[in-house]
Order: sequence, then C-alpha cells, then structure tokens
Amino acid sequence: MRAVRRPFRSARALTPTARVRRLRRRITVLFALTSAVGLVAMAVLAVRSDGVRWREQLDQGMSADTNWALGLLETDEDGRLDTEVLLDNAGTACPPLFLLSVPAAPGEPSDTPAPGELVVEHAPRRPCLTMPAGAVRQAAATAVRADESRSRDARTADGEPVRMFALPFYPPDAEEDAAPQGALVTVADASAQRADHRRLTWVVSGGCALLVLLSAGVGHLLSGRAVRPALEALDRQESFLADAAHDLRTPAASLRTLAETALRGETDSTDVHRRTLRLAEGMGTLVDGLLTRARLMAGTAVLAVEPLRLDQLVEAVVEDAAGEGQRVAVRAERAVVVVADPDLVRRAVANLVGNALVHGHRPGEPAEVEVTVDGDGAATTVTVEDAGPGLPPEVAGALFDRFSSGSGSTGLGLSIASWVAHAHGGSLTAEPGRRGGARFVLRLPAGGPATEG
Repeated sequence: MRAVRRPFRSARALTPTARVRRLRRRITVLFALTSAVGLVAMAVLAVRSDGVRWREQLDQGMSADTNWALGLLETDEDGRLDTEVLLDNAGTACPPLFLLSVPAAPGEPSDTPAPGELVVEHAPRRPCLTMPAGAVRQAAATAVRADESRSRDARTADGEPVRMFALPFYPPDAEEDAAPQGALVTVADASAQRADHRRLTWVVSGGCALLVLLSAGVGHLLSGRAVRPALEALDRQESFLADAAHDLRTPAASLRTLAETALRGETDSTDVHRRTLRLAEGMGTLVDGLLTRARLMAGTAVLAVEPLRLDQLVEAVVEDAAGEGQRVAVRAERAVVVVADPDLVRRAVANLVGNALVHGHRPGEPAEVEVTVDGDGAATTVTVEDAGPGLPPEVAGALFDRFSSGSGSTGLGLSIASWVAHAHGGSLTAEPGRRGGARFVLRLPAGGPATEG
C-alpha cells in the first residue's frame, strides 16, 4: 500500500492572524519566564540567607559556651589536663560538652591527628542530646587540623538535627606556632530552627509559584492588549477583502455576460452601452462605499467638520436620488445648521434615501418616501420614512451589519450610514413607520462630534 503523505504545516503556512496569536503566546511565555527567573533567584537568596542566619545564631551561642568553658580548663604540673574546675563549675550535660585531647607529650609538635587518635578526656554521662562517638571525634579532629573553630550540621543517635561546634585549645604558655592540645565540642538542638526554615522554604516556594502564575496572567492580558490593534487591523483587512470580493463578483459577472452577448450579436449595441454604463456606475459606487467603510473602520477618515445647512444638503441629495415615477417629499420647517463632515453626512443621507427608494415600496407600486429634517438645539435628526412592506423580522436585530439587508443587496449602505452617525457622536435607529413601512432616524449632535478624527 502506498503511504499517505500528510501535508506539512510549516510556520509560513500560518495565517497572519494565527501568527499574531502565536506571537501573543510567546510574549506571555517570555514574560512568565522572565518573572520566574527573577522570583526564583530572589527565593533562593532568601532561603539561603535564612539558613545562614539561624546557623550563625547557634554558632554564636555555642562559641560563647565553649570559650567560657575554656577559661575553666587547667593543666597540672606535668602538663596533663585538669578538668576538676570545669566539672565543678559548669554543667556539661545540656548542652552537651565534650573534651578531647591529642595524645602527644607536652611541648612536642603534633602531627595532624586522625579522629580515632583523639582521647576523650570528658564526656557527659547523661547528655540531653546523645551523639555518636564518631561524630564527636570527627568534629574535634577537623578543628584541630584547621587550627581554628569549626561548626557543622549533624544528627543525634536518634536522627534529630543538631549543630556541632568545635573549639581547639592550646597548652599554657604555648608559642604562636604551637599545635592545638585538643578541642572542646558542644552540641545545640536545631530542630526548631530547621522546622522554621522548612516552613519558610514552603511559603517562599508557594509564593513564587503564585506570583509566576499571576505574572503569566498579567503578561497574557498585556500581550493581548499589545496585539489587539494588529488583530483588529487584520480583521478589517479581511473584512474589506471579503466585502470587495462579494460586492464586485455580481457586477463583474454581469459585465462578462453582457460582453459575451454583445460578441454573439444578440443585443443591440446601444442597449449594451447603456447597460455597461449602468454597471460601471454601480461598480464605482460600490468601490467608493467600500473605501469609505474601510477608512471609517480603520479610523483614518478624519472628520473635516464645518457648519453646514443640513436642510439644503438633504434637498440636494433627494434631487439627485429621485428617479422617474418615484415620489420623495422633504419637510424642513426651518433652517437647520449642524457642525459635521459634509461628504460623510451626504453619503449617509444618500444611502438612507437610496435604501428607501429601492426597498421601501411594494412590487409594482412607485416608491413614496418622506424625509424630515428637524433640530431642537441639542441634536438634529433626519428621518427617512417609506411606505413599503416594513422591516423583515429576521434582519431587524442586525440591520446595520454588512451583508444583512435580507433583500439580496450588499447591506453596506445602512452600515456606512450607521458608522457615519457614530463617528459624529450620533446614532442611527430603525423602527416601524406610520404608513406600515420602515422609518430610519439619523441623529447628529448640533455642536459637532466631541473629538474630531
């Protein structure tokens, strides 16, 4: 059997929208990783600092105990250790205090001893912390070899955590380069400190995890806001291309059919020219509407506002739009002045009147449209009412969306009129008319839009 080869989906095959979304995910991950690195570094520093702090506190306390015990340590005339004063004046059971010496003659240099070579001069009989003998000898030997105090973590015979401290001591009247005579070893319980340290570690780790998740969420929101303009621009571009393809497909097909008919000689040339001119004018209107819609959606259509006579503009639009057999009446009781963009308002009114002339009448009957211009000081209104069949219920909720006219047209006229109204800070509404048809009310603020652009 021949293996079926699946197409490889490379990064270049992704759509622009998919690439922008992938970029958003990468920004989110990068933001989260950056935050995680910083938080983990701070958490490690905090945990280490706490570990050093509690160890230093125990070491300081054990160092004070061993130095005080060292002051009570004496030697006899032969140079041997005399622990009588130490045992009489100091309790060596809790914390445990061990005394170990190096088996060498007084005044003779001593090589670095092994732990087994040290002699235990004193060990508490009933210490509060039972330590293995090997651990005590190892701590003492390390301090003697290093010729300075040493501390280390260890565990008791029962497995409890402790801290050991060893302090070397020297013979009386010893020279500067003399070797240590032995070491004092003490032990401190570290259970409470380790429990606190473990609790701090869990709290810091949990806090870091929570902050990383929070930073990831914040990064996702910020990246979403950052790429939102790009996604909106891509959506506008795709919408424009879809509109252009949808709107130009029908007239282009009609032109092709008309050209094929003319080549076959089946139609009079005058009729062909007339229909070609009508299709060309319709395509020009479509392209103009598409470009206006694209500029409005992209926010690049700057409003060139100026005071204008809205009643005169409506009368001019109606005079250009009304055809033979159609009745359009304009009512304007007084001069109405509005601050707006003349070209955009003209297009909005023309779209409303044209929509009423095309769809606002019953089959076989002439269109009867009534346009009313009124102003009350705060706002001006242009009302376009027809005597047609009214608004279809299935498109009433999305009447101003593109491709939503429900009558076979593109649906761009009403959507452009709505965008023009909102660009000026106004509105466009649709409602049933008094004569059973549809009524469209275009409202514009008398003082013009709040912000131009």
